[in-house]
Amino acid sequence: MTEQTSPRPTVLRIAMNGITGRMGYRQHLLRSILPLRDSGLILEDGTKIAIEPILVGRNEEKVRELAKLHNVDEWSTDLDAVINDPSVDVVFDASMTSLRAATLKKAMAAGKHIYTEKPTAETLEEAIELARIGRDAGVTAGVVHDKLYLPGLVKLRRLVDEGFFGRILSIRGEFGYWVFEGDIQPAQRPSWNYRKEDGGGMTTDMFCHWNYVLEGIIGRVLTVNAKTATHIPARWDEAGNEYKATADDASYGIFDLETPAGDAVVGQINSSWAVRVYRDELVEFQVDGTHGSAVAGLRKCVSQQRGNTPKPVWNPDLPVTESFREQWAEVPANAELDNGFKLQWEEFLRDVVAGREHRFGLLSAARGVQLAELGLQSSAERRTLDIPEIAL
Repeated sequence: MTEQTSPRPTVLRIAMNGITGRMGYRQHLLRSILPLRDSGLILEDGTKIAIEPILVGRNEEKVRELAKLHNVDEWSTDLDAVINDPSVDVVFDASMTSLRAATLKKAMAAGKHIYTEKPTAETLEEAIELARIGRDAGVTAGVVHDKLYLPGLVKLRRLVDEGFFGRILSIRGEFGYWVFEGDIQPAQRPSWNYRKEDGGGMTTDMFCHWNYVLEGIIGRVLTVNAKTATHIPARWDEAGNEYKATADDASYGIFDLETPAGDAVVGQINSSWAVRVYRDELVEFQVDGTHGSAVAGLRKCVSQQRGNTPKPVWNPDLPVTESFREQWAEVPANAELDNGFKLQWEEFLRDVVAGREHRFGLLSAARGVQLAELGLQSSAERRTLDIPEIAL
């Protein structure tokens, strides 16, 4: 895909499907597109492009209320009609995973640029098909890789680029929190997340994130060995009805990674909706190297250099008197870091205007689906699986 030479648009009309959901509303509409509507999209040369959202959803009452609340002029419950509207430039999807691939195919067939949550499909075969369709259609396709834009991981990646770690040895991630069952206290995640037949499951949901995080911080993921679990067998849905949890609510993964320099790195990530948090943030990643270590959350990142590393001695007969946390130094931002979702939206829309590929596209998303699929297979077969490269 080459950059376009035709006149640039002055307005981008964005159909936003699935904005009645938690992420679609909070991060994509409220914290990304509405601020961009109010400020305009500023291009590299200072040109301002107007942003016009069109809200799309299946529940007419909810969509109408959101449009009224946020002074959005256009809304619809007819996704197909919006996709086929020639005035629409971009179709965004944050609906249920089981519906996503069909929506993206229709949008690209109609010549629309697409921006989407992940996973892009329920199977690797379908995810690869989407990547091929996007390539052949010549549209700009972007997939949300929000965690790489978060302040904590931006700082962590900067340490990698500066050679802070020396030779990287390992990366360890801890993610999750207690999601209430829904009987006494309402669950803070939708019930479909815990039904396999509706596209739910921790591995399906999060391994596509972990693939791009591991790629973006360390390098290519070569193998996976995962153990999945359904710790909470029964939950209660939004209407207060008990249902059987058929999807995994926890997934524990070990990965072999390779840096661009060819160094081998061991990765471990624990993901669980049945764990109580004793961390500074809901997700944290620790990278250890020969010259230093760092721990990054969503916003904060702390580091410890080799020369500042203390020399603890194991002695279980005496109480610990030193504060290990105080021995780490906070990594400064050294820049104004906006909301991560908004930052990627801005980058993607600039790519749309320029007619160029977005760096986090459908092929990257397919690798995430591949890792999730192989993670589930690894758990079922109780063995380590190699991850082959994907060729379109």
